[in-house]
Amino acid sequence: MQDDVELQGGGVDYVTAEFNTYEDYLDMQITPTDLYYLEDIELARQLVELGYRGNGEVLRREEFEARKEAAEVARRQKLHNKPKKLASAQKDLTGYPLLQALAQREEAVRNGKLTTIVFIRDKNVKGQEVSGYIDYAFRLKTENLEGVFDRRKKFMPKPSDLSFYNWETQTSTSNPTANFQVIADNEAGLLFKNKRDRKIINVDPRTRPGDNSTRSEILTHEYMQVVLYDHVTRRRS
Repeated sequence: MQDDVELQGGGVDYVTAEFNTYEDYLDMQITPTDLYYLEDIELARQLVELGYRGNGEVLRREEFEARKEAAEVARRQKLHNKPKKLASAQKDLTGYPLLQALAQREEAVRNGKLTTIVFIRDKNVKGQEVSGYIDYAFRLKTENLEGVFDRRKKFMPKPSDLSFYNWETQTSTSNPTANFQVIADNEAGLLFKNKRDRKIINVDPRTRPGDNSTRSEILTHEYMQVVLYDHVTRRRS
């Protein structure tokens, strides 16, 4: 028997949950005596469908298939809406201010209420100084960050992030994400436009970061420099 399927109204369609096919549903109402006298499973099914055999009201094929489809849609919606486990859940982050800050924001970023751009400057595994602006939501969507929160690997800028710069090789890259458009070569310096509400996030420390945005510098031994830019997203009406 399959797991019971909850429908949108909150009830459970036991018929479509129990029977994979309409034929299975009909067969359940056929007795050994029916088969003994009829000697034909197809004829027995037809009699059940017509209401001459079985107990109670019998679903027509069209109704059964419609209910089966509705149950499958409900099952998929339930799976889609199932909250994902937080990568930072049940992790001891004592003494790691950046990881604590990322953990505090993870749920809000995952559900779209908040977007966070993380600026990090540090040395890579080759000892080269690199810096970059990271779309936290993009990383959460494309990577399993449990290794970061377990401190098995560092949360470092990559050439695929919003902005990346290697100070030794002078390699520079910039990439838009689902949340932000990169605006470079601007008189105001590097800017990011939120694609949802079209607000501008200005990362220049000498100016305000913009509407619905805040700038937070994280003092930590983990990296040379860390700054978080939080933006509360509000869809344009």
